[in-house]
Amino acid sequence: MTLANDHPRSVSLREVAQRAGVSGQTVSRVANNVPNVAEATRQKVLAAMDELGYRPNVAARALRRGAFGSIGVVVFSLGMLGNIRTLAGLGAEAARRDYALELIQVEPTIGDLTAEVPVTTALSRLSQDAVDGIIVVIESHLISRTSLRFPEGIPHVIVASGARADRPSVNADQAQGTEQAVRHLLELGHPTVWHVAGPAESNSARERAETWREVLRAEGRTVHEPIYGDWTADAGYRAGMELAEVAEATAIFVANDQMALGAMRALHERGLRVPEDVSIVGFDDMHEAAHFWPPLTTVHQNFEDAGSLAVSLVVEQIEGRTLEPGVRKIGTHLVVRSSTAPYRGPHAAPAAHRPLLSQPAATPAATNVQEDS
Repeated sequence: MTLANDHPRSVSLREVAQRAGVSGQTVSRVANNVPNVAEATRQKVLAAMDELGYRPNVAARALRRGAFGSIGVVVFSLGMLGNIRTLAGLGAEAARRDYALELIQVEPTIGDLTAEVPVTTALSRLSQDAVDGIIVVIESHLISRTSLRFPEGIPHVIVASGARADRPSVNADQAQGTEQAVRHLLELGHPTVWHVAGPAESNSARERAETWREVLRAEGRTVHEPIYGDWTADAGYRAGMELAEVAEATAIFVANDQMALGAMRALHERGLRVPEDVSIVGFDDMHEAAHFWPPLTTVHQNFEDAGSLAVSLVVEQIEGRTLEPGVRKIGTHLVVRSSTAPYRGPHAAPAAHRPLLSQPAATPAATNVQEDS
């Protein structure tokens, strides 16, 4: 009686060489993707590998080459637009350079506002895995400067808003994008610009708010206290309802597109027109921004470029080049759509006394109307 073998015998280089009619050294070159092999010979060897079911020994190859062909990625949340698009850039560039990605998602533990414990655990796990480098995609305020410990000797890069200057880091140019947004509104003639900010603990939100304030002060404009939100459309809606009551609030810079969406809905409900009564600029240029009503003027962040650059920086280190610490900034640009227009003066009437655009018309009385149960 013959029992099935759950662990089939691995195929050797010698067997592949015999099948292809070439030397073992030629098979080794093909397996390690060495370029000095004739294309016809390479195809013959690959065909033999496929026929025999040959699989390269990754661990042995790593010992010979000093590399595993893998990059570990620690990402804080897959629910954030920027992180998803950054991962797309990471994946595309890693594939182009023939590297695989090992992804670990972390979340802060309850009561742990810095996320140090799960991030450090993830880094420790990667140090034991077959990775050549590590990329961390996270808001830097979630990481403590003192307790974050990267594995010794493993190349690494941080992709973060408010990225750290003490390590190789990548970040969008938050100040550049904010200045573009605020100056656009001022150039349209608005006396000043109001701000719906992100959460106070966020480095990116803080940098955008600081730059907004600096631009207004440099132009001698009134700086009103910002309204803080939490990046959600609900927070933007609440801020929009509040600003709808201010006749002078004719230009609003919102710290991200989702809050801008909520703010626009609130203004519409209060009977204010965008952009005729109130101009709005967002930040991020999420894919749906072009389909808001009206289409949203916003600052475009190229998250994909950030991911691509992070992979390039890690690979440079893997290949032995010394990389100086510091932030590499990705440029932004303003995408002008239909949510901004020249200043026409304060709102025609206080928002509190204007009709709600979403208010349904009165239904005529009827005596023979039935409702579905």
